[in-house]
Amino acid sequence: MKKVDVVLGLQWGDEGKGKVVDVLTPNYQVIARFQGGPNAGHSLHFEGKKYVLHTIPSGIFRPGTLNIIGNGVVIDPVILAEEIKKLEADGVDVQGKLQISKKAHLILPTHRIIDAASEASKGAGKIGSTLKGIGPTYMDKTGRNGLRVGDILSDHFTERYESLKAKHVEQLKAYDFEYDIAPYEKEWFAGIETLKRFSIIESEHEINRFIHEGKAILAEGAQGSMLDIDFGTYPFVTSSSTLCAGVCTGLGVAPNRIGDVFGIFKAYCTRVGSGPFPTELFDEDGEKMRRIGMEFGATTGRPRRCGWLDMVALKYAVMMNGVTQLIMMKADVLNDFPTLKVAVAYQVNGQQTTELPFETNDSIVPVYREFKGWQCDINDIRTYDEFPAELKTYIEFIEQETGVPVKIVSVGPDREATVLR
Repeated sequence: MKKVDVVLGLQWGDEGKGKVVDVLTPNYQVIARFQGGPNAGHSLHFEGKKYVLHTIPSGIFRPGTLNIIGNGVVIDPVILAEEIKKLEADGVDVQGKLQISKKAHLILPTHRIIDAASEASKGAGKIGSTLKGIGPTYMDKTGRNGLRVGDILSDHFTERYESLKAKHVEQLKAYDFEYDIAPYEKEWFAGIETLKRFSIIESEHEINRFIHEGKAILAEGAQGSMLDIDFGTYPFVTSSSTLCAGVCTGLGVAPNRIGDVFGIFKAYCTRVGSGPFPTELFDEDGEKMRRIGMEFGATTGRPRRCGWLDMVALKYAVMMNGVTQLIMMKADVLNDFPTLKVAVAYQVNGQQTTELPFETNDSIVPVYREFKGWQCDINDIRTYDEFPAELKTYIEFIEQETGVPVKIVSVGPDREATVLR
């Protein structure tokens, strides 16, 4: 019996999961998203074009793959319809290759307004929400109020929608926040009609059937491990389980059906929005990383905060996910740095630790180990043997620290700029 392999980010998101899924998909027949929503932005570059996917799994471009949006995902019909329209305009057969779980929850127009009103009311204490309505949708899910994709097939859908909307309008009275729901609501109902064109499935039964049939399945994560609702840098986290455990609840897969876990990380660190970031750089090095790495959010366009690789957080993410293979992205961004640093421990209240503390805040001082940079262009290299010695030292140090092999090294944004070991 085949197992479900998993690909997920090990940092604060934006690790380059879209490219990796695209590189891995030739080996899989089914690609399934298991959590998150349109706050994800998975960028894929090939044949001279850039595509950004927010809800649709990254296998959609590969012929013969089935792509499933799982029950753990929250869907904004407006954003999904827009995404479908763009792909279809580029000649992608979305309808033939995409299925949507009946149990996936819907983001309502009022969820987005609650998100914006709530974030505005926090002032300096903002958590850095993408304002896509994700948090309020997950709150309705756990509060047992939510509307699900399967509900759109019911004769009572409109009244269920109106009932939840009324509840939200009541909630919004607590905020001093002006809004006009009408334009977005119109688009939203048009998006619902787009959803009805697609195969809306009992995804947990389908996925388990595929497992029994021996089909190769890849579960695609969104955001990153350090944004997990339970184990991330709370409260500056997302609202879903971004860890490997999220595959079990987000697709209906038993723990003993999980196979390889591909953990993706950048050769350095980035973070979008608020929240702790112990290795963040505020100097020329950080600016250089942002500039060379084009570090601006694929979903929000916000400049990303940049810093050195954090081995404390990386080892934690490897442990929590049971990572079996590591994939290092954006090694080429560090081409011109004479010296590289890696945080190997934290100094917290005068004590040194290699474990992630309960509170990751400004009192953490990273303890760095320095490495000599390779200072040459690696973008056209396609085999590990050709890598400069300094890059091999950097990679082998990461393997030694985590106990997990680095199997893929990305040396540029394009599909082809990938070194397999």
